[in-house]
Amino acid sequence: MEAAEQSRSRAATTSKPHPAQAQALADRPVRMCGILAVLGCADEASHGKRARVLELSRRLKHRGPDWSGLRQVGDCYLSHQRLAIIDPASGDQPLYNEDQSVVVAVNGEIYNHQHLRTRLAGAGHSFRTGSDCEVIAHLYEEHGEEFVDMLDGVFSFVLLDTRHGSGSSSFMVARDAIGVTPLYIGWGIDGSVWISSEMKALNDECEHFEIFPPGHLYSSKTGGFSRWYSPPWYDEAIIPCVPYNPLALRKAFEKAVVKRLMTDVPFGVLLSGGLDSSLVAAVAVRHLAGTEAAKRWGTKLRSFCVGLEGSPDLKAAREVADYLGTLHHEFHFTVQDGIDAIEDVIYHTETYDVTTIRASTPMFLMSRKIKSLGVKMVISGEGSDELFGGYLYFHKAPDKEEFHRETCRKIKALHQYDCLRANKATSAWGLEARVPFLDKEFINEAMSIDPEWKMIRPDLGRIEKWVLRKAFDDEEQPSLPKHILYRQKEQFSDGVGYSWIDGLKAHASSNVTDKMLSNAKFIFPHNTPTTKEAYYYRMIFERFFPQKSAILTVPGGPSVACSTAKAIEWDAQWSANLDPSGRAALGVHLAAYEHEHEQDPKHVPDTIAAGGSKKPRTIRVAAAAALPGVAIEG
Repeated sequence: MEAAEQSRSRAATTSKPHPAQAQALADRPVRMCGILAVLGCADEASHGKRARVLELSRRLKHRGPDWSGLRQVGDCYLSHQRLAIIDPASGDQPLYNEDQSVVVAVNGEIYNHQHLRTRLAGAGHSFRTGSDCEVIAHLYEEHGEEFVDMLDGVFSFVLLDTRHGSGSSSFMVARDAIGVTPLYIGWGIDGSVWISSEMKALNDECEHFEIFPPGHLYSSKTGGFSRWYSPPWYDEAIIPCVPYNPLALRKAFEKAVVKRLMTDVPFGVLLSGGLDSSLVAAVAVRHLAGTEAAKRWGTKLRSFCVGLEGSPDLKAAREVADYLGTLHHEFHFTVQDGIDAIEDVIYHTETYDVTTIRASTPMFLMSRKIKSLGVKMVISGEGSDELFGGYLYFHKAPDKEEFHRETCRKIKALHQYDCLRANKATSAWGLEARVPFLDKEFINEAMSIDPEWKMIRPDLGRIEKWVLRKAFDDEEQPSLPKHILYRQKEQFSDGVGYSWIDGLKAHASSNVTDKMLSNAKFIFPHNTPTTKEAYYYRMIFERFFPQKSAILTVPGGPSVACSTAKAIEWDAQWSANLDPSGRAALGVHLAAYEHEHEQDPKHVPDTIAAGGSKKPRTIRVAAAAALPGVAIEG
């Protein structure tokens, strides 16, 4: 109650909305939250069961620190931790239909809720709140379980139908198309089904649990999953043939960004200075004026960047911010700061994947700083590299068919990598991240393009993501400076400063001995770590999540520069240089690794380098002519 009163007080003193805006403010999204549902438990009458569900729900409190709710209906519990926006009295969850016989707990936002609300009102439905997510209960009344594809947004929800009495309740669970919002499902020994936004709220209670697959729904009526999202690109055998239309691509992306400006809280953009985040910022700046957000918070967009002192991202982001005129915030961290946060990062992201932890740590540190400024929402650039083949290893794609198939594989896996990072690293501090590149309509537009246009062709001046760069290459009204528009891809964990990864490797080497690594296959038979860095993360992960089910939620397999295992076949030398860093793309990255297992002491703090036993690394810089139009950083 005290937290809600403080939130109510903050809203009153900082925003001071005009009375005419009151209803409009009530009609805003609920935003990112945390949900926990226990469905069909055997001891529903037990007071201890309710107390236990409340206790477990508190493990998600970081996702929704402003309010919480718990509803019990017979042998089902629906719990919710809410990130409040303006009015904690409106939109508290769970949400209901008119007579409260349909109950919904939701994490996410529905961008077309106004359109759906109008249609539903015309069909005789009345609404209890201004929440965007309330439409879910009414759509279910109208269409049964066949309504999910009508939703334009990102979401995970649990819906409980008690219209035939609490003793015969049915339920359905659904997750958004790509898996922008996290969701897990588990099964208790008593026959109960558990649903949670994060693994930590159910891993101690379930005999088995797993990732809830994106684009699917689970129904108690069938006792299983069914796919609700089946776009043409999902069948990798179908190669699209639509000619490249730069104007259509640009308009689709602008529309995706504008949707995500729907907010009534202080917000900003994450700006690394790379292509994707710079385009997000440029479109947001251009379209912010005239929005409700601008009326409340002004037309000066805030931007945020994190990096080690002197990192490529800090330099590039500062230049883009100056060009766009954003109110820019630059956060510095040290390698030791990052190392000190690793355990918290692994606990919150719930993974031992090396590249995810490398990239999540700076994002985790930055999110805390952003939240301290009173900002609750940021727009970020995840998803572009998967849609357009932006990772440097795509330079070696043998043909357009394999190029397209690899983008499909990458998009399908996003929920285990970048979506997981962007959501959990920010939600750890009650901050919401929105990702316009993963807008459902924009994905359809991008994935319908004949992949011949996406192929990297240096002979034609086409570098990675050329179709996206070209769509915004406007001589009369430039969105970005040319050298930023054509800056080479930097993975976030590289761009924050090359010494970040070097420092992590050195720290892991000082904590994992050669003997430990040689016995890894016996200690960790599944997804056996092959490097000391991976071994170090795995030890921490299994301290928090020791269950076999938890270990199985993390993907494995070899990777180079964030490739899938299949794409390693594109270049014979990659199999001897397996590392998720973009610098592992030998012959492509402008600061490529010469030798995988060597460190450059210039890039490693003295306190870290002293503990390592590795030899110095030499960095080979490619000639500027190798990739036309690409600036060499550093």
